[in-house]
Amino acid sequence: MPKRNWLLSLLAIAGTWQGLALPATSQALLPYNLELDNPTLETQGLILLQDAVQLLRFEQYDLALPRVKLATQLAPQEFRTWFLLGSLYVQDEKVAEGIEVLERALNLIPVEAADDRPSLLFMLGSAYFQNEQYLEARQAFTEGLEAEDSAEAWFDLGNTDYQLRNYREAITAYRQAIDLEAKFWPAINNIGLVQYEQGQLEAAVKQWEKALEVDEEAAEPLLAIAVARYRQGQVPEALEIAHKALRLDPSYGDLDFLKLNLWGDRLLTDTSNFFGLPEMQELLAP
Repeated sequence: MPKRNWLLSLLAIAGTWQGLALPATSQALLPYNLELDNPTLETQGLILLQDAVQLLRFEQYDLALPRVKLATQLAPQEFRTWFLLGSLYVQDEKVAEGIEVLERALNLIPVEAADDRPSLLFMLGSAYFQNEQYLEARQAFTEGLEAEDSAEAWFDLGNTDYQLRNYREAITAYRQAIDLEAKFWPAINNIGLVQYEQGQLEAAVKQWEKALEVDEEAAEPLLAIAVARYRQGQVPEALEIAHKALRLDPSYGDLDFLKLNLWGDRLLTDTSNFFGLPEMQELLAP
């Protein structure tokens, strides 16, 4: 499945925040020698937060992070500073630190900012998932979805249930994502992953074919079909399909990469056997 762009998600969230309309002087990036005895420290913190958001729009992560850190010190009761900092930690794969900070943001969020709560829960759920805290992730996604429908969050909930081996619930969540976004091919693809683990090989292939109808250059469902055909003894067809898939994206020739993409034990075992064929060994050779 395509890698999630956390930065885009984060900017979309920050774009909904109210109360960051500050004086025109705030448009310039602030120096670090702030007057910390200034009685309007919280305002300065919000100015820094706004500056950080602008920097992120230009992918200036290294400049944004220290501003957000300082903003949490200047405005420690402002949940948005912690929300942004925690999200940046998750973006930077400092997941444990991100969880701690996002939990703090959740505890600080006021009633009047209830509209931001689902986005915060979705980000926290994603962090829990990356940290393999699947029960906590499930709770966060479920609570967020009670307040706001989101195709990506339903997809993430499906992935969480899949990891918990709640296969029926996983498929239900993926279908909710597809109902909201019909061309969300990763959700269609992952229904196939679940069905393969359930031993429903032909049903899985049908899902992967549907995913390819949405994106004919999606390497993942193409390779999955190749493995299924190999499992059925259709080796020449399997080799032809696999060759096309790996031309599209060679990353899928790595079993560890497939595991990161939630390929289950049964599918990985069959893939490993398939990759062991001399023809596949030649194809996978560097």
